[in-house]
Amino acid sequence: MTQTTATSVQTSEAQPKVVRKSPLHDFLAPESIAIVGASADPTKRGYKAMVGLIKGHYAGRIYPINPKVPEILGVPTFPSLDDIPGPVDLALICTPAATLPGLMAECGRKGVKGAVILAAGFRETGPEGAKLEQQILDAARAGGVRIIGPNTSGMFNLHQRVNLLDLSNVKAGDIGFISQSGNMLLSLVLEAEHNGHVGFSTYVGPGNQTDIGFNDYLRYLGEDPNTRVATLYVEGFRDGQRFLQAAREITPVKPVVVYKSGATELGKKAASSHTGALAGSYAMTVDLLKQVGVSVVHHSDEILPVAEGLALMQKANGKRVAVIADGGGQATITSDRLSEAGLELAELSEATRKRLASILFAQASLANPVDVAGTSDANPEVLSQCMEIVAEDDSVDAVFLVGMFGGYHTRFAESLLGGEMRAAEAMIELAKRIDKPLLIYSLYAPVKPPALRRLHEAGVPVYASIEYAVKVLQALGERGLYLRNQHGRPLQEGVAPSEDMQAMFARANNEGRDLYEFEAKTLLRTHGIAVAEERIAHHADELGEIAAAFGGLPLAMKVVSRDILHKSDAGGVKLNLVGEAALRTAYDQIMTSCRAYDANADIRGVLVTPMAKKGTEIIVGVVRDPIFGPVLMFGLGGIFVEILEDVAFRAIPLSREDARGMVEQIKGRKILDGVRGEPPVDREALVDLLLKVSGIVSAYPQLSELDLNPVIAYPDGYAVVDARIITNRSVL
Repeated sequence: MTQTTATSVQTSEAQPKVVRKSPLHDFLAPESIAIVGASADPTKRGYKAMVGLIKGHYAGRIYPINPKVPEILGVPTFPSLDDIPGPVDLALICTPAATLPGLMAECGRKGVKGAVILAAGFRETGPEGAKLEQQILDAARAGGVRIIGPNTSGMFNLHQRVNLLDLSNVKAGDIGFISQSGNMLLSLVLEAEHNGHVGFSTYVGPGNQTDIGFNDYLRYLGEDPNTRVATLYVEGFRDGQRFLQAAREITPVKPVVVYKSGATELGKKAASSHTGALAGSYAMTVDLLKQVGVSVVHHSDEILPVAEGLALMQKANGKRVAVIADGGGQATITSDRLSEAGLELAELSEATRKRLASILFAQASLANPVDVAGTSDANPEVLSQCMEIVAEDDSVDAVFLVGMFGGYHTRFAESLLGGEMRAAEAMIELAKRIDKPLLIYSLYAPVKPPALRRLHEAGVPVYASIEYAVKVLQALGERGLYLRNQHGRPLQEGVAPSEDMQAMFARANNEGRDLYEFEAKTLLRTHGIAVAEERIAHHADELGEIAAAFGGLPLAMKVVSRDILHKSDAGGVKLNLVGEAALRTAYDQIMTSCRAYDANADIRGVLVTPMAKKGTEIIVGVVRDPIFGPVLMFGLGGIFVEILEDVAFRAIPLSREDARGMVEQIKGRKILDGVRGEPPVDREALVDLLLKVSGIVSAYPQLSELDLNPVIAYPDGYAVVDARIITNRSVL
């Protein structure tokens, strides 16, 4: 096992010190390991773990447990854990599932701190397996033993020379990796061996997460001094709220990269609102992870490039990139990819352009991207000079060189090799001197010529793909902006719950129903949200007084019924009603339609309110996701939410920056700016609305789902037109 790796030259700042709180340090960096089920059979995990420890020169004590043979690979065996003379930090359990409850009790008696359980056959197999899994958890907790797994691929800690997987040619480095797929680990190890810049610190397969979850592992990696970036392959979180809280604490200290596979359907099956139907999605998970500063990758082959880039360079101060190219085609491709990634081509200053002009041919393009137009063909050192010039421009956050650097001596003349090597050394020195990422794409990267090998060794990242490099730039820029924007931005506190509103929820609970629309609006109005005036007519005879009260304004009428959730589907909504006669006709039509829709519906009357004036329709919603807890949604309302699903999600509570980010995130945000002569909407009013809704949800756990659809946004505020609140009766 190779113990050397590239050292970053691009991050001058020291890694912030973290106070160790995680109990996982006690056994993920063990001083003694017991192999329960150690074997002399080379095909068994109990053998391979022994080989991995011995071949890796593990300095701690190894205790093979096997009552049938006196030694394995020259190491004396013991009949059981009880027979080991010294303490045991970690036990690797290689025996079948049925043996686990007894072994966990034995681990507890021995004082084992952590156990890695390889066996499958637990809750993933059905009720009997789930029962067995609970038994081993109970036994472990009784003895104070923490469980990795079960159904895990194992673990390694290369800086402690603990390699329980017996992986060959995996080098120690800066990437901590937690993966629910053992094959994903193998994929990254092979990729790192052939193309990677850095190696790995700790790997754990969390398996069923019976005891230790992703949030626990993230805290450990966040505190581990040998880990510069925490990387996770996630199929499913068991406690998303705790993971988000851990990520919120760790991401300001070091980067966190997550690849989330699949999309959960949880919450959709029983959804009663638009928000519920859209929640529980992959898109929601991505939004929530980004909210707490996680760098999310969407393709498995992006995991290692992004993790390595963040380990080497940590962050960029923004999204403004200067591109230097030796070919127009690749400059164009790079510009396209940067734009698609939400990055910007930096606007170079006049002084920078003059400096470039002084060293480049007259036909060179001095605008960004800078095309050297053949200047480097006979003098590749000009590329490092260009990088230095643009790096010193205050408008530039990162520098990206694209083209054939490293291959000039192959493409043109062998005598250019010296110039390329000098250019590489200049780039390395530049990376040490400036606090801006330097990245290089070279079409010669696959053949690893000398100049690129030198950059690689020094920790200046070289990519064989423009797309991979742009993904790294995107992650660096997003992390830098997150750190800048989140500093000093507190989460919104919940509002003080009202006794009257608590009583309203209690009445709804006693009657076994959700809130009526007028009750939902009363809750909103109580806590400062703008809601239109409205009246309730329990009988048709009350309509004349209501018509007079609104002074001839066009009115909307909606049925009030606990049994009719989607009022329009039942014919329970009538619009643009003027005068008492129109109200009476609409009332009769609503009653007839709703009785036909549900003959047994409990109808309490109709809600009458002035028609909202024209504006931009948006939707604000809340759902209590079973994994992540209360989640807020924002998007364009009306048909847009149903057809386009152009929405943004954030976990509650949120900061003002989170709320502002929701408004800016949606693809249809240009509509908020006004189209076809319409004035822009009041975005700060929408931000305030989102924060007020967040505060209400935090104050009232009785609220399960909320839909405000539509909310009409205006140049000077907003109006909530329709409100729906589904109650959580389990907490009432």
